[in-house]
Amino acid sequence: MFEKFTPDARAVVVEASRDAQEVDATEITPLHILVALLRFPQSGAARVLTELGVSREDLAAEAGRVRRRGGITEADAEALQEFGIDVDLIIERIEQGYGPEALGGKPDRRSRRRHLPFADESKRTLQVCLAEVIDLGVRQLGSEHILLALAAQRGPAADVLARFDVDAPRLRQVLVSSDA
Repeated sequence: MFEKFTPDARAVVVEASRDAQEVDATEITPLHILVALLRFPQSGAARVLTELGVSREDLAAEAGRVRRRGGITEADAEALQEFGIDVDLIIERIEQGYGPEALGGKPDRRSRRRHLPFADESKRTLQVCLAEVIDLGVRQLGSEHILLALAAQRGPAADVLARFDVDAPRLRQVLVSSDA
């Protein structure tokens, strides 16, 4: 599968693995892929985000907030608030007892793994990537296609993108118009 990946898309996958290891995750999730994607300012994904007027730094900050909350997005927190559940207060209390980033993972050098598996959601994201590349009629899978697949799948990564009005139809339109 990875033979069709551009060098920047391969770098994103490698960086996602590193990111997951840094926070002592047991698998590579779509949120790890999104965070990794945002670290490459010269990538196809960065160009698309710039064209949409979206700051990589703002996306990274929102992804960090979602990670700190253990995957609970702003939309989830707002929905829970309607039932009187204050997610930020709960997280604050958890972090008082268990330390910073207790829900989002924390570095633990002693338990580092050499290889982390992809979460099922991440595998689906990569499958969607390949399908999008075929649908778009391009030869190589770039980081911009990973971004499109992340937006097309439900979950925290797509929710982070949606907070900035980045969704699959919009991304597809940009990719088709720019022949990316």
